[in-house]
Amino acid sequence: MPKLPDTLTIGEVADRSGVPHTALRFYEERGLIESERTSGNQRRYPRAVLRRLAFIRTAQRVGLSLEEIRDALANLPGGRTPTKSDWARLSHSWRGELDARIDALSRLRDRLTVCIGCGCLSLKSCTLANHDDRLARLGPGAPGLKASSEGGI
Repeated sequence: MPKLPDTLTIGEVADRSGVPHTALRFYEERGLIESERTSGNQRRYPRAVLRRLAFIRTAQRVGLSLEEIRDALANLPGGRTPTKSDWARLSHSWRGELDARIDALSRLRDRLTVCIGCGCLSLKSCTLANHDDRLARLGPGAPGLKASSEGGI
Protein backbone atom coordinates (compact mmCIF):
# COMPACT_ATOMS: atom_id res chain seq x y z
CA MET A 1 0.00 0.00 0.00
CA PRO A 2 1.53 3.34 -1.03
CA LYS A 3 2.14 5.99 1.62
CA LEU A 4 -0.53 8.68 1.69
CA PRO A 5 0.72 12.20 0.96
CA ASP A 6 1.15 14.51 3.94
CA THR A 7 -0.53 17.41 2.12
CA LEU A 8 -3.56 17.67 -0.13
CA THR A 9 -4.55 20.11 -2.85
CA ILE A 10 -7.70 22.16 -2.47
CA GLY A 11 -9.41 19.88 -5.00
CA GLU A 12 -8.43 16.76 -3.07
CA VAL A 13 -9.68 18.28 0.19
CA ALA A 14 -12.95 19.30 -1.46
CA ASP A 15 -13.43 15.82 -2.92
CA ARG A 16 -12.54 13.99 0.31
CA SER A 17 -14.48 16.25 2.68
CA GLY A 18 -17.47 17.18 0.53
CA VAL A 19 -16.79 20.83 1.37
CA PRO A 20 -16.82 23.08 -1.72
CA HIS A 21 -13.68 24.98 -2.75
CA THR A 22 -15.41 28.27 -1.94
CA ALA A 23 -16.17 27.15 1.61
CA LEU A 24 -12.57 25.99 2.10
CA ARG A 25 -11.32 29.45 1.12
CA PHE A 26 -13.95 31.06 3.37
CA TYR A 27 -12.95 28.87 6.34
CA GLU A 28 -9.32 29.73 5.73
CA GLU A 29 -10.07 33.48 5.61
CA ARG A 30 -11.90 33.12 8.95
CA GLY A 31 -9.01 31.26 10.59
CA LEU A 32 -10.79 27.91 10.92
CA ILE A 33 -8.29 26.01 8.78
CA GLU A 34 -4.81 26.71 7.44
CA SER A 35 -2.90 25.91 4.31
CA GLU A 36 0.61 26.43 3.06
CA ARG A 37 1.45 27.82 -0.36
CA THR A 38 3.66 26.20 -2.96
CA SER A 39 6.20 28.18 -4.98
CA GLY A 40 3.42 28.46 -7.59
CA ASN A 41 1.09 29.94 -4.91
CA GLN A 42 -1.17 26.87 -4.79
CA ARG A 43 -2.77 25.87 -1.51
CA ARG A 44 -1.62 22.69 0.22
CA TYR A 45 -3.54 21.47 3.25
CA PRO A 46 -2.20 19.10 5.88
CA ARG A 47 -4.07 15.78 5.83
CA ALA A 48 -5.39 16.51 9.36
CA VAL A 49 -7.55 19.31 7.89
CA LEU A 50 -10.08 16.59 6.97
CA ARG A 51 -10.80 16.00 10.68
CA ARG A 52 -11.14 19.72 11.30
CA LEU A 53 -13.58 20.04 8.42
CA ALA A 54 -15.68 17.16 9.71
CA PHE A 55 -15.75 18.87 13.11
CA ILE A 56 -16.64 22.27 11.60
CA ARG A 57 -19.51 20.88 9.56
CA THR A 58 -20.88 18.89 12.49
CA ALA A 59 -20.65 21.89 14.81
CA GLN A 60 -22.49 24.03 12.25
CA ARG A 61 -25.26 21.44 11.99
CA VAL A 62 -25.94 21.72 15.72
CA GLY A 63 -26.14 25.49 15.46
CA LEU A 64 -22.76 26.67 16.68
CA SER A 65 -21.50 29.88 15.11
CA LEU A 66 -18.29 30.08 13.13
CA GLU A 67 -16.86 32.28 15.89
CA GLU A 68 -17.59 29.61 18.51
CA ILE A 69 -16.06 26.96 16.27
CA ARG A 70 -12.97 29.07 15.55
CA ASP A 71 -12.46 29.77 19.26
CA ALA A 72 -12.72 26.07 20.06
CA LEU A 73 -10.34 25.06 17.28
CA ALA A 74 -7.85 27.64 18.54
CA ASN A 75 -7.51 25.50 21.67
CA LEU A 76 -6.25 22.54 19.66
CA PRO A 77 -2.49 22.08 19.45
CA GLY A 78 -0.63 23.62 16.53
CA GLY A 79 2.08 21.76 14.70
CA ARG A 80 0.65 18.28 15.23
CA THR A 81 -2.48 16.30 14.54
CA PRO A 82 -4.89 16.55 17.48
CA THR A 83 -5.21 13.36 19.50
CA LYS A 84 -8.36 11.68 20.70
CA SER A 85 -7.92 13.36 24.11
CA ASP A 86 -7.55 16.78 22.43
CA TRP A 87 -10.87 16.26 20.64
CA ALA A 88 -12.50 14.90 23.81
CA ARG A 89 -11.42 17.97 25.78
CA LEU A 90 -12.84 20.26 23.09
CA SER A 91 -16.18 18.43 22.89
CA HIS A 92 -16.45 18.31 26.67
CA SER A 93 -16.15 22.11 26.82
CA TRP A 94 -19.31 22.35 24.69
CA ARG A 95 -21.37 19.78 26.55
CA GLY A 96 -23.29 22.27 28.70
CA GLU A 97 -24.06 24.52 25.75
CA LEU A 98 -25.22 21.61 23.62
CA ASP A 99 -27.37 20.21 26.45
CA ALA A 100 -29.00 23.65 26.86
CA ARG A 101 -29.69 23.85 23.12
CA ILE A 102 -31.17 20.35 23.07
CA ASP A 103 -33.39 21.23 26.03
CA ALA A 104 -34.53 24.48 24.39
CA LEU A 105 -35.28 22.72 21.11
CA SER A 106 -37.24 20.00 22.91
CA ARG A 107 -39.33 22.60 24.72
CA LEU A 108 -39.86 24.50 21.47
CA ARG A 109 -40.96 21.32 19.70
CA ASP A 110 -43.41 20.50 22.48
CA ARG A 111 -44.76 24.05 22.66
CA LEU A 112 -45.29 24.20 18.90
CA THR A 113 -47.07 20.85 18.94
CA VAL A 114 -49.50 22.19 21.55
CA CYS A 115 -49.91 25.48 19.71
CA ILE A 116 -50.55 23.88 16.35
CA GLY A 117 -52.85 21.34 17.97
CA CYS A 118 -55.01 24.05 19.55
CA GLY A 119 -55.66 25.70 16.22
CA CYS A 120 -54.95 29.11 17.79
CA LEU A 121 -58.42 29.21 19.30
CA SER A 122 -57.10 30.39 22.64
CA LEU A 123 -55.04 33.50 21.97
CA LYS A 124 -55.42 34.63 25.59
CA SER A 125 -53.27 31.72 26.79
CA CYS A 126 -51.05 31.35 23.70
CA THR A 127 -47.37 31.90 24.54
CA LEU A 128 -46.70 33.05 20.99
CA ALA A 129 -49.26 35.86 21.05
CA ASN A 130 -48.00 39.32 21.90
CA HIS A 131 -51.04 41.54 22.39
CA ASP A 132 -50.24 45.26 22.26
CA ASP A 133 -46.53 44.38 21.98
CA ARG A 134 -46.33 43.86 25.75
CA LEU A 135 -43.30 41.58 25.33
CA ALA A 136 -41.21 44.35 23.75
CA ARG A 137 -39.61 45.00 27.15
CA LEU A 138 -38.02 41.53 26.93
CA GLY A 139 -35.99 42.48 23.86
CA PRO A 140 -35.96 41.58 20.19
CA GLY A 141 -37.07 38.32 18.66
CA ALA A 142 -39.74 35.97 19.93
CA PRO A 143 -39.42 36.01 23.73
CA GLY A 144 -42.20 33.44 24.09
CA LEU A 145 -39.99 30.91 22.29
CA LYS A 146 -36.75 31.55 24.16
CA ALA A 147 -35.38 29.11 26.71
CA SER A 148 -36.89 29.25 30.18
CA SER A 149 -33.62 30.62 31.56
CA GLU A 150 -34.22 33.60 29.26
CA GLY A 151 -37.82 34.11 30.35
CA GLY A 152 -39.61 32.11 27.63
CA ILE A 153 -40.97 28.60 27.19
